[in-house]
Amino acid sequence: MTDSGNAYEIGDSNNRMAESERSTRRSGNELLPEHSVLRLEEYLAMQRSIGNETRFRVLNLLVEEGAQSARELRDRLGVESNVLHYHLDELVDVGLVENRKRKEPDTDGLYSYYRATSLGEGILEHGVRELMAQEWDAIEEYS
Repeated sequence: MTDSGNAYEIGDSNNRMAESERSTRRSGNELLPEHSVLRLEEYLAMQRSIGNETRFRVLNLLVEEGAQSARELRDRLGVESNVLHYHLDELVDVGLVENRKRKEPDTDGLYSYYRATSLGEGILEHGVRELMAQEWDAIEEYS
């Protein structure tokens, strides 16, 4: 085997050891840092929320297209208004979407719009376990 092959094996071995140490530290009751931004129940509520296809589609559209009014979401997704608002309320309640209000109407006369929060973007891109792992990494990096 070449020297570069040995270097790759050593680097890969170091990565596996570091991952093993993180897994050991984060097992059991230590899934989250002591002063976590969110409780485990809140992370799980986010995951449950996007387990619903309509909510997943709403969040995905907001992440991909940016802020939308309820009317725009309804038209884009083909969802009845009352059903859409039920799912929007759930996404807002768990912190994945925020409802923003304008003091003045936009060009369509709308005062309210929805947008994905950073948690909403993160859960789509990374999922709950990766978000929790990133929180551990941030705590370690900045402690």
